[in-house]
Amino acid sequence: MRVLLVEDDHLLGDGVMVGLRHAGYTVDWLTDGVAAWQALETEQFDLLVLDLSLPRLDGLSLLRQLRSSGYDLPVLLLTARDTVSDRVTGLDAGADDYLTKPFDLDELTARLRALQRRANGRSTPQLEAGDLMLDPAAHRVTLAGEVLELPAREFALLQLLLEQVGHVITRSRLEQTLYGWQTEIESNALEVHIHRLRRKLGSDRIETVRGVGYRMVAR
Repeated sequence: MRVLLVEDDHLLGDGVMVGLRHAGYTVDWLTDGVAAWQALETEQFDLLVLDLSLPRLDGLSLLRQLRSSGYDLPVLLLTARDTVSDRVTGLDAGADDYLTKPFDLDELTARLRALQRRANGRSTPQLEAGDLMLDPAAHRVTLAGEVLELPAREFALLQLLLEQVGHVITRSRLEQTLYGWQTEIESNALEVHIHRLRRKLGSDRIETVRGVGYRMVAR
């Protein structure tokens, strides 16, 4: 999943970015509200982790602008303000959840997984398609009860496909989710990951929709 992190504290931002990437997320990090708004207008993200105290455009104003423009992106607020009124204001402005600084990284990732579930209309933590099961929290994949070892990007690709079983996901969407801004993408990188997944899962589980992208087959 691709996360936009907006945090102007460089020590905290760097720690969160590294921790989320270690947990399997693709993370793009910005330090002010105006740059974040420009990114949100032009790129597609799965989750927004937003600090309230930001230069140029504060987090609450950015959140209100996001919601008034019709974006339904799940938003988790980071705040040093620990009063009930501050939390209520953030939630009423359109936030889906919040964490008060300082916080534990494990709690942040658990809250992000919960936001993902709700955004995709799931009530259970695991993703399934027939005898294929993926557990995001445990970072575990099983096929017919057998554990599969997947590198981080193959795991992330499979998770995205399973989040939308039966639906075509465009090539550009898959590439953005897997790589973000952090690295240049080789022209055949996505095809290599798809090929490796097919070897492990079976060639008939992931369909190619020519000129568009890929689809996980419901079984």
